[in-house]
Formats: sequence, C-alpha cells, structure tokens
Amino acid sequence: MALSKAELYSAVESAFYESGWSCLRLSPKDEHPARYCIFRDSQRANLLIYVWNLTPGGRNRPLDEWRIQATGVARFEQASEGETLILGWHDLRRVFAGFDLKHHGERLGRSPSIQLRQAALDRAEIDGLCAHNKGSGEVAIAFRPDFLGTYATNLGALHQCAEVPGEIELLNALAHHPSTVDDADLQTVAETRRYAVAATRRSLRANDFRRRVMTAYGYSCAMCGTQLRLLEGAHILPAAHPDSTDETCNGLALCVLHHRAYDRAFVAFDAEFRIRLNESMARELEARRQDGGLQAFRDALRPILALPPDRRDRPAHRFVSVANQLRGWPI
Repeated sequence: MALSKAELYSAVESAFYESGWSCLRLSPKDEHPARYCIFRDSQRANLLIYVWNLTPGGRNRPLDEWRIQATGVARFEQASEGETLILGWHDLRRVFAGFDLKHHGERLGRSPSIQLRQAALDRAEIDGLCAHNKGSGEVAIAFRPDFLGTYATNLGALHQCAEVPGEIELLNALAHHPSTVDDADLQTVAETRRYAVAATRRSLRANDFRRRVMTAYGYSCAMCGTQLRLLEGAHILPAAHPDSTDETCNGLALCVLHHRAYDRAFVAFDAEFRIRLNESMARELEARRQDGGLQAFRDALRPILALPPDRRDRPAHRFVSVANQLRGWPI
C-alpha cells in the first residue's frame, strides 16, 4: 500500500531519530521537497529531501526491478545550503533507496522513474546497507532507517566511492561483516572519501550492536521496562576501553535516563544482576537540594535486571567486574 507524502516524511523523520539524529522540519508540512535541519552533538546539516514510494518496475520491465516515479517535479533542485536527498521508501521491507543527484540533474520527462534491483533492497534489509551499481554509471545505495543520518551526512562521498570497483566491494563487505574491515583496508580508499567510509564502518558496527542488544532484551529497558522508542544500546564496559567489545554480552538495552545514570555511576548492578543505586551520590544530591524526582527514580528501578532468555546474551561477568571497578563501585 502506497504511503501519502505526510506518511513518507514521517518515515524519514522516524529514521533520523532511529539513526541517532534529531531533526527539525524547516518547510511547511505540505511542501515537497522538504527542508530539514538535522543535528547530533556538535554536528549539524541542512538537507533538501525528495521522497517517493518504491513501487514495482511496471509493464515490460524486469520482475526484480523497483523504482521511484518522480511525479510533480520538473527538475531536481540542488540545495543552496547542504545536500539534496532523492529517496525511495519500501514500507513493507522498511528500507530506503538513495539516488545520486548528479546523475539526474537534467529536466525530467513526462513520466520520470529511477530504478534499482530488488537484490539491493534484500541485501540492505539483512546487512543494513547495499551499494548497487546500476550499470549506467550511477550507483544507488539501499539502506535501513538506522543508517539514514550517516547516509545524509556522507552521501556525496559514498556515491563517488561506490563508482570505484574496489571501493564498492569494500562498502558491501563493510555492511556484510563490519568487524572484518580494519584500518589497513580503509587506507585503500581515496583520501577524499576515507572519512565517509570510516563513518560508515562506525555506524554499521554501532547499528549491528544496537539491533542485537535491543532484540536480546525485547526492546525494553533492562532497569525499568520502558519502551516508547526511548531505548539505546549501552556498552557495559565502555567502548573506549581497550578490552571492550561489541559482543551482545557486553551490552544492555537501557532507556535514555538509565543509560545516562549508568554511565555516570548513579546506578550499577552486581554479578547476581541486582541493581544498586549510588547512595552516597544520592545523599550528596539531597544535601545540595538537587534531589527532585529521586524517589520516583528509585521506585522505577527493578530489583534485578530483566535478562535476555538466551544465557549467551546476558551480561558477562568479565565485563561487569571491570566496568564496576572503572565506575568506582565495590561490587
């Protein structure tokens, strides 16, 4: 079933949040294309976004072809500030296709369409991303929603990178097995595109970790049970530690509040998975009269972590022990 423009832009906005970015729509709700500002930490980008449903190729077209029909547009506009995104959205598969503006800069015909093959959507649904050489000098990039922020902020380099045979293979290897591509492999990429590929690797690894952790914990906070799309994949032993890994057993699904509290050592858990509140920190906050909400915070905490059914996914003692020592916990 085709989505309306409002529904398509809702999918775009949800994808930005899922990929770790906040977004602000700068144009009226009924305007197409739409102008956005996206931001995360100190990063900020302005975007002009076109989006259509991905539909089957149509009569006399290959059965495995999907396309966007760029109706209502005479010519794609190059954003005066920032990047222009040309997107297709497949709602059932929940994947996007991104097309390269520089290959579609001419005036569009009466019934314009831009295609890619179903294999690219299949691969993106599984791996998170697939760079697809269309054989016409253009490369389309299919990707899951959790990659949209990285794609939007690196799309020029990603499309250029994918035009080089060795680099398109590296991109797809990154998506299929992100941990197998190391820094030496990145040195084979042209310097002007290396940052984009490195950002892609970081994003794919983070997304893979997050999805595994979220699935293991049933998309609920291990400390309070909250869902509401307020969850994050938290490393038990911080990612910056040399002994940290992206194994599921080094992760927790935590809501944003308990993730921050865990990283700041306000809460922790022991080898028996019992959750502890940092009472000395609580007393300090009370003394400073900064303890508003403390009782509600206490009441929301489970006595014991909600654990994944698969024992292999549960917090590993080797990570819990070192993490508690780092955070100053004697447990």
